[in-house]
Amino acid sequence: MSGFETVVFEKRDSIAYVSLNRPEVLNVYNIRMRDELFEVLTAINDDPEVLVAVFSGVGDRAFCAGADLTEFLSAPSPVIARRVRWERDVWGLFLSLAQPLIAALHGYVLGSGIEIALCCDIRIASEDAQFGVPEVGLGIVPAAGATQTLSRTIGQAKALELMLTGRRISAEEAADIGLVNRVVPKDRLLPTVESVARQISLLDPVAVRSAKQAVMRGLDLSLSEGLRLEKRLAVPLLQPTPSDAWQ
Repeated sequence: MSGFETVVFEKRDSIAYVSLNRPEVLNVYNIRMRDELFEVLTAINDDPEVLVAVFSGVGDRAFCAGADLTEFLSAPSPVIARRVRWERDVWGLFLSLAQPLIAALHGYVLGSGIEIALCCDIRIASEDAQFGVPEVGLGIVPAAGATQTLSRTIGQAKALELMLTGRRISAEEAADIGLVNRVVPKDRLLPTVESVARQISLLDPVAVRSAKQAVMRGLDLSLSEGLRLEKRLAVPLLQPTPSDAWQ
């Protein structure tokens, strides 16, 4: 898939690589990027050969420094805006993907950058990464899922602190509060992420997707309901295959 302006997309073996590509403006998320990400995520969702997807940012300074408010705050009429959101719900599509998603985070990870990262299942940061949720300080509310995904990831108290103060935190603090899985030297970020992606790609894809589904869907269930979901997903994988029956 080619011809994009704001996103670089390629598939190598069973891994999809998606890079935000507006380095001259710190990979700020704009309407064109939204539309192109929607196309890329749809392609990943529809491709059975893609077992893992990796998300990163082009350039040395940022994964994504937020949304381009000059575009999103001068949106068309509410009717048109609602229709576009319905037709191109990037965030809902992100969260619905069955494949594991890994974020490689460096530099500024702010606003929409954090929201993209929170849509991923594993987040690995370089030592220079800085995280922040500045929207409230700009007179708006995070509107791409952070009010829900951030609190589910780091807990209500920490999420509210970051949102209501706009305080930026380092990669080390992000790891301490569970926002990222690990922190690595900047020159090891992409090799580390690729190694994790390849480890996952070697596992049984049905088991991987079932485990992800059990965890993600279970967040909205009671413990007993979650355990029933786990059993429904686990039992088919425990059934003997025809070749096993003859052994």
